[in-house]
Amino acid sequence: QVQVVESGGGLVQTGGSLKLSCTASGSTFSATTMAWFRRAPGKEREFVAYINPNGGGGHTEYAEAVKGRFTISRDDANNKVHLQMNKLTPEDTATYLCARRATLFSSGTSSEESYVFWGQGTQVTVAS
Repeated sequence: QVQVVESGGGLVQTGGSLKLSCTASGSTFSATTMAWFRRAPGKEREFVAYINPNGGGGHTEYAEAVKGRFTISRDDANNKVHLQMNKLTPEDTATYLCARRATLFSSGTSSEESYVFWGQGTQVTVAS
């Protein structure tokens, strides 16, 4: 079973930055699309960003709400994906979840139903 573990969450001031990390087990990590989702209190889970395998060009996509502020990247040598978050606002407060697709070399998607393996989440709180 693939294990997904997030880290890096915490409390940050409005306008500040935070970098989240996700480690996913498995030798097929480099061939799978990884994504970040988030769930704010009382809200539905929403897409944040995804990154395709580097062998496929490493294409990235972002939700409109985070474009220009967040950057997703991957470190295949260490089975990690990161989310650099800048210019944070209270609206970014949420539990951030890392997810992995099951199909090798599949294209990225913003649909949570396309992701099979999920971490438990890491909490990000942005103080106003």
